[in-house]
Amino acid sequence: MARAAELREKIAGHNHDYYVLDRPTISDAEYDALFRELSSLEAEYPSLVTPDSPTQRVGGAPQSEFAPVHHAVRMLSIRTETDTTPAGAVEFDARIRRDLGLAPDAPPVQYMAELKFDGLAINLRYEQGRLTIAATRGDGEVGEDVTRNILTIRAIPHTLKTKRPPEILDVRGEVYMTRADFAALNARQRDAGLRLYINPRNTAAGAVRQLDPAMTAARPLTFFAYGIGEVRGFDLPPTHGELLDTLARFGLPVDDHRRVVRGADALVAFYEHVTAIRDELPFDIDGVVYKVDSLALQRELGFVTREPRWAVAHKFPAEEQATRLLDIAVQVGRTGAITPIARLDPVFVGGVTVTNATLHNEDEVRRKDVRIGDTVVVRRAGDVIPEVVRVLVDRRPSDAREFVMPTRCPECGSAVLRLPDEAIARCTGGLVCPAQRKQALRHFASRHAMDIEGLGEKLIDQLVDTGRVKTPADLYALRAGELAELERMADKSAQNVVAAIDQSRQTTLARFIYALGIRHVGEATARDLAAHFGALDPILTASEEALLEVRDVGPVLAESIRDFLAEPHNRGVIGALRKAGVRFPEGPPQRAANGPLIGKTFVLTGTLPKLSRDEAKALLEAAGATVAGGVSKKTDYVVAGADAGGKLAKAQSLGIAILDEAQMRALVEPPASSPS
Repeated sequence: MARAAELREKIAGHNHDYYVLDRPTISDAEYDALFRELSSLEAEYPSLVTPDSPTQRVGGAPQSEFAPVHHAVRMLSIRTETDTTPAGAVEFDARIRRDLGLAPDAPPVQYMAELKFDGLAINLRYEQGRLTIAATRGDGEVGEDVTRNILTIRAIPHTLKTKRPPEILDVRGEVYMTRADFAALNARQRDAGLRLYINPRNTAAGAVRQLDPAMTAARPLTFFAYGIGEVRGFDLPPTHGELLDTLARFGLPVDDHRRVVRGADALVAFYEHVTAIRDELPFDIDGVVYKVDSLALQRELGFVTREPRWAVAHKFPAEEQATRLLDIAVQVGRTGAITPIARLDPVFVGGVTVTNATLHNEDEVRRKDVRIGDTVVVRRAGDVIPEVVRVLVDRRPSDAREFVMPTRCPECGSAVLRLPDEAIARCTGGLVCPAQRKQALRHFASRHAMDIEGLGEKLIDQLVDTGRVKTPADLYALRAGELAELERMADKSAQNVVAAIDQSRQTTLARFIYALGIRHVGEATARDLAAHFGALDPILTASEEALLEVRDVGPVLAESIRDFLAEPHNRGVIGALRKAGVRFPEGPPQRAANGPLIGKTFVLTGTLPKLSRDEAKALLEAAGATVAGGVSKKTDYVVAGADAGGKLAKAQSLGIAILDEAQMRALVEPPASSPS
């Protein structure tokens, strides 16, 4: 299903931003909503579950600068309770009682209630009582070796305080920074004329993942333990509370706000108590955590893929503050999305001083009736991109001004376009816009576009960051010598990349069109454009009416193509690519669509016995068929091979005809008619 794939891609990107880059780009609430939607889809359609789905993994991949560490016991995240009122605690208790099969009159369940720290999760591995390796959570299975940095944190003991240490003990916990230490650090930054840090969480995470341990040592970090991973040579106590007490006796810092409580009412009381004292704590938290206290019951309850059934994170509601909106600017994203950004009178909310907040899109600005000069309510819930929630209209000044979306991109001057079916306005200068440069180059070099082997994400990042490449045409002027000067580029690798770039000069018109990255133009549309017009120049000069004559091109797509090609910057890059020697066969239009499968829509799924997916697709399209990516009521046939998944199941539920490879070939190549 296309929506599941889209959700997986979005969540993976946000995981990378949060866990790898330590720069979250959406709020926790928005992330949780995406995750719940994907979980619901996969629960309803189990065939959609993939091994790399975010529901099967935690966080992001480790950075290459650090050695990988395989966790003996996976570092799991815990479920987030959706209800941020005290009722969330009641729901958790009810769920635990149901899962345990307890009768209504059974005694209350005993829990360990703890604070939810806002820091970086770490695994400390002690062997025979000595700290041997420290690793980040990473993707839950493989983290980053940050031992040298962790050894600089004074709160973490290098040796356990016990005469009979376990053979192996993995201690899980959180590295964090107190508010006072964070304020002092920022004061030193300000005095030195350096940039200020955003918040304690990101600063602590960044410090742990410094390549230079001296930099970590200069940051005031501390640590709380809250659990364990692999254990050998050690008899576990019967409860989680006693386990934490044992860790404390071993000399590990364990927060003393934890409480052993019984039943839902006690969980609610703990939640309300922590809510009341939250601002008095010396460190940031964004909620509380409830865990079934009995380790035996924890084992009985078990896990749901990536989450223990016996624990939940109960977050606090988002924090809100009122402030004055000074101006509305726009920000250009990597896909060209134009996002209105509120410039605010500085306001302290959610643990940081906020000066900017997202307004999402033009429709949201209009719906909330946000005007420049208004007093607005800003919400922040553990994220670094707060949002404007509402306007206090009764405080609106007489000179408040409405926001006007710019018609030109502030980054490159290209036209700003908003298609009728989209909420987001976008810059049309995809090939030249600095904000979109890396994304455009990655697409241009991808396998189904110009297929430049070796020109991967990290190399593109270096080429753009060093100013060597600004448009795809600049790639064809690169020399092996200058590539060899880049990080991790040996002479042979540089020569191979240059050879691959040179080889890409000979391509097809369809690949070239697809490589341009025109919004909504996928591989199939690129092939249809190439076949319909036969050459590039007729496409460049085609009107929207002419584009509408192309198979499956509707008004929205025609407008997108026309606006992209009408942009002078993009035309300039296309001309530069031709001048650089990029060539493709051109010929007469192939508009006569008279194959045996004209008007029929096919979907391919599974592995066919003789044909690859691309070969089968080409065969069907040559016969006039449309090959779609997903099954719908408009699908005429599904061609199913071995290991067919959710598409096959959906086709069966809709009563769509199912074909094997031989039956498909029979439709593509019907037998000659018998003589009469």
